[in-house]
Amino acid sequence: MRILYVHGMGRSPVSGFAMRSRLRQNGHVFDSFHYSVALESFDGICQRLSDRLQEIAAEGDYMVLGHSLGGVLLRAVIAKLPAGTRLPRRLFLVGSPTSPARLAVWLRNFFLYRWLTGDCGQLLGSEERMRAVPAASVPTTAMIGNKGLHGRFSPFGDEGNDCIVAFSEVRADWADEIVHVPIVHAWQPSSWYIADLLLERVNALDSVRASLSS
Repeated sequence: MRILYVHGMGRSPVSGFAMRSRLRQNGHVFDSFHYSVALESFDGICQRLSDRLQEIAAEGDYMVLGHSLGGVLLRAVIAKLPAGTRLPRRLFLVGSPTSPARLAVWLRNFFLYRWLTGDCGQLLGSEERMRAVPAASVPTTAMIGNKGLHGRFSPFGDEGNDCIVAFSEVRADWADEIVHVPIVHAWQPSSWYIADLLLERVNALDSVRASLSS
């Protein structure tokens, strides 16, 4: 199976080394899509990602994986793929917000944050723009971190979180599978624990596909 990985804000394809290693060791094809929030707008990144997905779709079945902002980009693009384009067999969201992230809301007016994160950083803190990103239209697994700080000194109070986003900010009621993972946000894409969960699901889906085509 071919899997396309879209990294989170401020990261790079290198962040997915654990997932890449696990999947490639087991015969899967792992590709990455790179972008820069400091240099590109959200719409500009989406256009390039759409082109990439159409190229991959023309070659056969595939799945997609997005960490944090990467998942937002994938949801936005999948919803607008040209009619007739092969859709991914499954979307994996890892720590990906589905509503405004409160940290982005708090930081969006600070010059350094705006300079470093550009238009994408503003989108993550905007109720209107985040609401405009559609729910996933393909089977979806949402992996949600639960290893964040709680209590008096946490910006999330007693709400479950992964140190960057809270449960309420990544809630995906439309996902057909939700998995809680004991990994903080920054380490999720490089986690061997998540890599093993991903491999398990990709193998299972690949086996189903093989049995249906035999």
